[in-house]
Amino acid sequence: MPLDDIRIKIDQLDQKLLDLLSARADLVHEVGVIKKKEDLQIYAPEREDALLKRLAKMNHGRLPDKSILAIYREIMSAALALEDDLTVAYLGPKGTWTHQAAIKKFGHSITYSSQANFADVFDQVARRKAHYGVVPIENSTEGAVSHTLDLFVDSPLQICAQVLLRIENGLMACIPREDIKTLYSHPQVFGQCRNWILRNFPEADLVEVSSTTKAAQLAQQNSADGAAALGGKLAAELHDLTMLEESIQDRATNTTRFLVIGEKTCPATGNDRTSILFSVHDRPGSLVNALQAFDKLNVNMSKIESRPSKQRDWEYIFYVDLAGHCTDPDVADALSELEKHCSLVKIFGSYPDTKE
Repeated sequence: MPLDDIRIKIDQLDQKLLDLLSARADLVHEVGVIKKKEDLQIYAPEREDALLKRLAKMNHGRLPDKSILAIYREIMSAALALEDDLTVAYLGPKGTWTHQAAIKKFGHSITYSSQANFADVFDQVARRKAHYGVVPIENSTEGAVSHTLDLFVDSPLQICAQVLLRIENGLMACIPREDIKTLYSHPQVFGQCRNWILRNFPEADLVEVSSTTKAAQLAQQNSADGAAALGGKLAAELHDLTMLEESIQDRATNTTRFLVIGEKTCPATGNDRTSILFSVHDRPGSLVNALQAFDKLNVNMSKIESRPSKQRDWEYIFYVDLAGHCTDPDVADALSELEKHCSLVKIFGSYPDTKE
């Protein structure tokens, strides 16, 4: 077939795609009207999870699944923007890993609200100045983000989704490598790149800042004093820095898990995770008895972390992730049994246990 004929067919298909997208948008608008009338959540992670799984099964064309899912991510983002002026708060400034995780989950069409710290992200959602917030909860190299865990203790907010983001850090600067004397970055990034730093810049001053984007900004501003930064490509692009070396994290599979927080948790999908906290009574065997509640009912614990309660010396709060939804009979029974051995049990939420 001649090239011009092929292009004509492509143009015709583009018109059909636009017509179909417009028809879909009309239906989405109707959904939004119903949600507002019935006071339902705008964002439905369980529906999103089911749709993406169905698309992967239906896809038998040339485009790989990841491309189809990326296209639909933006279609769903545009749909969310149609339903309401959806706002998502994140740890800023623009270009942080949290910002990128938020975009991976919600796409480019909605409104994003940059916040100075994690507490402000929680506060924006609690005050309904943002519909949802995105915060990091753990890294595959450095473990739990303790500040996020602490904020859940007193927060009424619920977890409604998670995002897994592959983290690739690099060395960025606008000066030659040999002139570098100071490295700026977020504390988590320094931890993720600890061995690389020891091998390459053992004498450099390490300055912790609130985000990798802030680090890039400072590397630009203080370049005359030998400043460089560790972070991602987007941060380098935003501040006109050169990536002197890429993928410097100590583990090639370095991944951070982020949580989406909102006012309500998510209905069961059949593949869920439930996050809780509990504090045991101050008596011998309390922790063992508490944990046996899960063992008796074959409820799998995928994570457990302890943090000081900050109310009494040497008293701890335990954070646990469970396989299953809080409404599943076994999980519900385990949580009921857990309450018998604890002074406090709080469910943060149940949400799809997605691996992307």
